[in-house]
Amino acid sequence: MNFHGTTILAVKHKGKTAVAGDGQVTLNSTVIKHHAKKVRRIYNSKIIVGFAGTTADALHLSERLETKLERYNGNLTRSAVELARDWRTDKFLRRLEAVMIAVDDSRVFLISGNGDVIEPDENVIAIGSGGAGAQAAASALIKHTDMNAKKIVEEAMKIASSICIYTNESLTIEEL
Repeated sequence: MNFHGTTILAVKHKGKTAVAGDGQVTLNSTVIKHHAKKVRRIYNSKIIVGFAGTTADALHLSERLETKLERYNGNLTRSAVELARDWRTDKFLRRLEAVMIAVDDSRVFLISGNGDVIEPDENVIAIGSGGAGAQAAASALIKHTDMNAKKIVEEAMKIASSICIYTNESLTIEEL
């Protein structure tokens, strides 16, 4: 999936997890919003989610994930798997155009409409148009600096925004 208009990055490092999202929203070739919030807390602020894709679809998926979390007592792994299963098989959900990152204090997941629930090997994952740049920058910062998770996502997102025209430096950062 290649979504234009956003970059979301999650890093788990030194016992903390940070998720960052840029604030730029584009419509075709025009920037229509600079300070959108694409990262938010759900389930009593114990889970952080970030989205790439269509805004309404992403918010609907966030609500669906929160419903699953309530049903499975906050178990992010089980909730993510159930959401991905529903997303892939449900006639309505199948048409949603979004991808999401969901994290809790111990796990980092990418969840997609293809049925993917991916937990990255290195505890770094990014989505969206600037995702590859942000993920590469974060991986390098983890290996070659003493920065904490929050500082890593902040610096990596700045790097991504300098090379991706669909990503800006207006960041929302949440940390567990």
